[in-house]
Amino acid sequence: MGNVIPYGRQDINDQDITAVVDTLKSDFLTQGPKIAEFENAFAHYTGAKYAVVLSNGTAALHLAALALRVKEGDKVITSPITFAASANGFRYCGAELYFVDIDPRTYNLDINKLRSLLESHPKGTFKGVIPVDFAGYPVDLEEFCKLADEYNLFLVEDACHAPGGYFKNSKGEQVNCGNGQYADISVFSFHPVKHIAAGEGGMITTNNKELYDELILLRTHGITKSEDLLTENHGGWYYEMHNLGYNYRITDFQAALGISQLSRADKGVERRLEIAEKYTQAFEGTKVKTPFVESSVQHAHHLYVIQVEDRKGLYDYLRENKILAQVHYIPIHLMPYYKNLGWKEGDCPIAEAYYEHCLSLPMFPTLTVEEQDFVIEKVLEFVK
Repeated sequence: MGNVIPYGRQDINDQDITAVVDTLKSDFLTQGPKIAEFENAFAHYTGAKYAVVLSNGTAALHLAALALRVKEGDKVITSPITFAASANGFRYCGAELYFVDIDPRTYNLDINKLRSLLESHPKGTFKGVIPVDFAGYPVDLEEFCKLADEYNLFLVEDACHAPGGYFKNSKGEQVNCGNGQYADISVFSFHPVKHIAAGEGGMITTNNKELYDELILLRTHGITKSEDLLTENHGGWYYEMHNLGYNYRITDFQAALGISQLSRADKGVERRLEIAEKYTQAFEGTKVKTPFVESSVQHAHHLYVIQVEDRKGLYDYLRENKILAQVHYIPIHLMPYYKNLGWKEGDCPIAEAYYEHCLSLPMFPTLTVEEQDFVIEKVLEFVK
């Protein structure tokens, strides 16, 4: 193969380009009609009542923490196997992060270990939990919600990897990632390697009107022109700042790109599932450990993560062959910043063992049959 094969790649077509160009030629580059259009389309896609589009997924996590009144010293829990933003968004508000080890099958936060942590502390010790739909594998939020209710915790679903994913609840109902049925807030990312690429961008979904209103305020400096919220009114120009908010807005042309991408999101997930199935079949009976998928789950396959004995060797070998496999992720609790806060090796042994062996193979809808065959060939060459 002559071309480099990355682990992820955006799919931008003529429809996307036309949508962006049309918006660039319109009256609004920001704070225009494409914002609400994208939010409404995304809320419909997930099944949530409300959606708030933002500048990126990290901004979404930060505003989630602010809207849920996270403050200095509050203890919140998340997984060590995720991008640092899952923790950092809450750390920005002064929260104290607790990392709970992962389930060795799904690589998501282990609910049994979470329960053990909660039981070992007085009720009221912890403020909330942020489970992550890692690699696109949906967390069973019904079970997490029961635990959250028992311990009076907020529940924030980090669904940045999982638009189009779902699990079946105890009644056999399909629960889409981000539909707000169990989580207070769900967050998504529109970074180029994600399912929906808007250059940058993020989204919050929720079914809670109070949280939605708060998020809308926080997104734009805490400023409102809504007559329902104004304490006085001097005329059509008048606005008030009610909170110390942020400028976490997204542009209309990014939203236009997001709307266009969303229109073929289902096809993208279908293709990801085909790629995953082909990888899994190819590595059956070899020393390559492939992802576990419960029959009641639709894995959205943002990533296809294998585990091998000699991860560094395979990583280097694939790169020599222009295959840019990647490692997701270095455990957050072993980052120098969090080690300085007291975390250390051995605190999350399953996550640490996973990290020693994990490798993300190329996974994106425009991956060709020839490219995937080449990746499979090179992985098998190495492990054999």
